[in-house]
Amino acid sequence: MSSDAPPPYANIDPEAAASSLAPPSGTAAFAAIAEACARGRSDLAGRGLDESGDKRLRRFSTWEITRYLIPVAPAHFRRVLRQNPDLPQGLSETEGGAKWFTLDEVLRLRAHFAAEGSKSKGYLPFKPAGAAAKIVAVANFKGGVGKTSTAAHLAMSAALDGYRVLVVDLDSQGSMTSIFGGRIEDEWQTVFPLLARHYARHLRTENQRRLDRGEAPLPLDDTLTDALKVSAADVIGKTHWPNIDLIGAQLNLYWSEFQIPVWRMAARGWKLWDALGQSLAEDGVLDDYDLVFLDTPPALGYLTINGLSAADILLVPLGASFLEFDSTGRFFDMLHATFASIEEGENMAARALGRDEMAFEWDAVQAVITRYDSGQQAEMAGLIQAYLGRTLSPYRQDFTALIGQAGEQVHGIYEADYRDFNRDTYVRGRATFDETYAAFKRLLLGIWHRDATAAAAAAE
Repeated sequence: MSSDAPPPYANIDPEAAASSLAPPSGTAAFAAIAEACARGRSDLAGRGLDESGDKRLRRFSTWEITRYLIPVAPAHFRRVLRQNPDLPQGLSETEGGAKWFTLDEVLRLRAHFAAEGSKSKGYLPFKPAGAAAKIVAVANFKGGVGKTSTAAHLAMSAALDGYRVLVVDLDSQGSMTSIFGGRIEDEWQTVFPLLARHYARHLRTENQRRLDRGEAPLPLDDTLTDALKVSAADVIGKTHWPNIDLIGAQLNLYWSEFQIPVWRMAARGWKLWDALGQSLAEDGVLDDYDLVFLDTPPALGYLTINGLSAADILLVPLGASFLEFDSTGRFFDMLHATFASIEEGENMAARALGRDEMAFEWDAVQAVITRYDSGQQAEMAGLIQAYLGRTLSPYRQDFTALIGQAGEQVHGIYEADYRDFNRDTYVRGRATFDETYAAFKRLLLGIWHRDATAAAAAAE
């Protein structure tokens, strides 16, 4: 277009514009659009499915295993396999070609090297004996900051590192559920029945008190009665990752945002913010896993409050832009107002009754810059770092071509076959998430070490 041409919004003809309009829309149009999106989502998600209609995790080559997963030289790795024919031997796609292994097989091989190899190598990931799982909430009410992508890739990184991982999708949009191939029929396969069960148990206790005072009990409807029969094991499903399980989400989960305040109004003494955390703990989830990742909705609603209250570690992704920095500041302001209000309300009663006061506490709260472009955002990232200090992770998660291509294929970077890319592109794309995980792992191991030290000191 020549420099003297008018801008594209000049001289638009109203009659021509009107002729291109679709007919006016009613509410039925929303259903038609939703149905079209559902068809498209199904088609796109199907790109990652096998012939049986299920997601299947790819195999990993000897090169990947010895570079990223098991710290041994390739020659030594092959020698150990020859000396131990009972170990997984992998598959070759061509005669004499590279060997490829399932992640299950990699985990078995890692266990063998841990048992038979050098104790200084660190074949197995660190976790203090008897320590409960750490719950990690990834949250921000600004959309588009890479919240779900960050949570999913941290979960996959931890799984590749050998940890047992549970992913909990608290977002009714279900993006995390799609990444892990979950098929959730209704709200009874989400966290909803665990929240309802927590309320129902409180209601039964409260009703006993009411009866003791000669008052009529509050009704326990069919939903609450059914929820009393549900445990976490009933809603946890397997994924195509052998050491990642999932509590998924779907649209009906959103009704929790309306139901929870109704329950709270009926029973003001119900500590709604404890529902998720206490339910997971009571059902032994924290003993069955090493890490629990919570993907929260992009809003500070009741599901997010439950996730943040349950969490030991809070991660807040944000982009290196003024608007995202500003929005994140408002998010922290709302967090302070919300949780300080809960503490004050609870502690007024505690002081009146002479009981110990309560206070929320997190092992760590850390912001992380995502989708970073060093060529365009270095100055803004530096300013954000100066203001946030240690709250902001020193590592910035780059946006690379591999991230975009993996997103188009509806899977994570770690699920991408490096043969589909230039090798250098794969290494660079993977490196940014490896560094993000390394920063998170330093945080995690430091917390576990601090906990173990404190426990040992208390025991003395």
